[in-house]
Amino acid sequence: MRILNEKGMSHVLISFVSLLLTGLLDGEGTAPPPRLKAAIALPGVEGRFDHAALDPATHRLFFAALENNTLEVVEVVSGKRLHTITGLSKPTGVLFLPDSNLLVVANGDDGTCRFYDGTSYKEHSRLTGLEDADNLRFDAKAQRIYLGYGEGALGVIDPATRKLVGNIFLPKHPEAFQLEQDGPRIFVNIPGANRIAVVDRVEGKVVATWLMGKLHANFPMALNEHRLFVGCRQPAQLVTFDTALGKPIAETPMSGDVDDLFFEASTNRLLASCGDGFIDVFQYVAPASLVRTQQLSTAPGARTAFYSAKFGAFYLAVPHWGAQSAEIRIYDLNPAE
Repeated sequence: MRILNEKGMSHVLISFVSLLLTGLLDGEGTAPPPRLKAAIALPGVEGRFDHAALDPATHRLFFAALENNTLEVVEVVSGKRLHTITGLSKPTGVLFLPDSNLLVVANGDDGTCRFYDGTSYKEHSRLTGLEDADNLRFDAKAQRIYLGYGEGALGVIDPATRKLVGNIFLPKHPEAFQLEQDGPRIFVNIPGANRIAVVDRVEGKVVATWLMGKLHANFPMALNEHRLFVGCRQPAQLVTFDTALGKPIAETPMSGDVDDLFFEASTNRLLASCGDGFIDVFQYVAPASLVRTQQLSTAPGARTAFYSAKFGAFYLAVPHWGAQSAEIRIYDLNPAE
């Protein structure tokens, strides 16, 4: 693991002066900017990454190396690369279910959803016929896995039997989606149809459609129950929806090629990983204020990430690009002053 000091930190392009002007730093307890503290090298990994999952009990991070056809397993405290699962076929979505010690990996090229033992990494079984398998989410209350796939569907999977038990049909291929914790809805980005589909997971169908209007390529999203945050690439904008009204209430520019977006509830911050080579940090102030407060320089193509509230950390996958080797960068979201 490469430990980075002050000189090795990513450069903060927007200063605290701008924050003071917006009044966001007037009160106590405002979080300082994320600080790059370490990097885990991944020699031999080529091409771009996709989604990730974390096992908090063992500090293992599972990152899909999409174009390398591998799943990379690293330990984020020691900074060690523990294992590589090979033989995958464009791995995309990743889930880890600690109660069953089950690792789930969606594969876009061969349309499989594969299930692995979380200790030995041996494959238990797989589902087939899931063309363009992509994002995965877990409904802990209902004990169901949701998988976005095909020309427009959320597959419903029983993790106990590892069988497909249902489908919710959509107008086009789904990208990021989020599940309400205190309600039955799933919010689904459908960039091919320039909309957000609102699914009732009890009824198993789309119950509302929110059009994106002039905003296109809505790929990542984050949810804070009453607010849905959506990252768009054309133009590069971050938009906030009121989930009760189903309407946008705030919008602000962001860096280009956004691919992942996370909401940090303890600080009301949003963190966006953007392929143009930045992590954008936004401050949300209820009911409808959204301001970009930092723009941290990273590396070209570094657009996929994972956020851990428990560890107060942001993990950014950096692909091999010219002289830059593939690595996982670890950002401390609560650095000491």
